[in-house]
Amino acid sequence: MKIKLETTRLIISSISFDDLEKIHELHSLPETDEFNTLGIPKNIDETKSVIAEWIEKSSEKNESFTLKIELSKSKQFIGLISLNLGSPKFRIAEVWYKLHSDFWNQGYATESLKKVLEFGFTELNLHRIEAGCAVENIGSIKVLEKVGMIREGRKRKVLPLKKGWSDNFHYAILSTDKKSTTHKN
Repeated sequence: MKIKLETTRLIISSISFDDLEKIHELHSLPETDEFNTLGIPKNIDETKSVIAEWIEKSSEKNESFTLKIELSKSKQFIGLISLNLGSPKFRIAEVWYKLHSDFWNQGYATESLKKVLEFGFTELNLHRIEAGCAVENIGSIKVLEKVGMIREGRKRKVLPLKKGWSDNFHYAILSTDKKSTTHKN
């Protein structure tokens, strides 16, 4: 399934192998890797394997949608956001995102997450969307809370980060929850 979502400032759409170099650069930045469990790829072939899996799950199996985030005006790649579907019976998914550090603190993560949540609830008829984040990842915590996600718990020492095992905050939002209107899309 090919996806294209638009906000005032962003285009959020399906990735392809044409995005390999940009995705590899994003995954290779130490600052974007600080709270990421994927790790920095050894080489571009490793990134290509990861992308191949994402594309397969999106286009053939429709079990996850990894999307690129681009600026509407310039079409500049600024990051990734993904919605991974769980069992159809439970109508649940997990979301994650990663933005290039040049684009932090400008509201792009919040804007793209809000749009993907909307897509999940309206187009995919999901009941619940979850996210996790390292307890020290203040930026991500702010994004999750701005869009109306509720912190439901804390898992101890579950994230294998470079600096060691980290606790994880568990967030979720339901289709029936009041959504944030802080950022217009």
